[in-house]
Amino acid sequence: MSAPAGFTWTERSDGTVRIVHRGRAAATLRGARAAKFLDEIAAGDPQHVCARWTGAYKFGNERTARQHPRNQR
Repeated sequence: MSAPAGFTWTERSDGTVRIVHRGRAAATLRGARAAKFLDEIAAGDPQHVCARWTGAYKFGNERTARQHPRNQR
């Protein structure tokens, strides 16, 4: 799996954070959630943090689920 890419974020003067993925709005965070997001951005990989906060990432169980007997058709 390749690393997430294409995320940008902007912090507005009112404390709102807007996350954009490839030119389209993916999430808008306000208040405590915005502050927590900015703390995580400062501490980790920004692209991975954005992907996690927007839900645009894979969980790693797709291969296991594909191989399950009920999915064999």
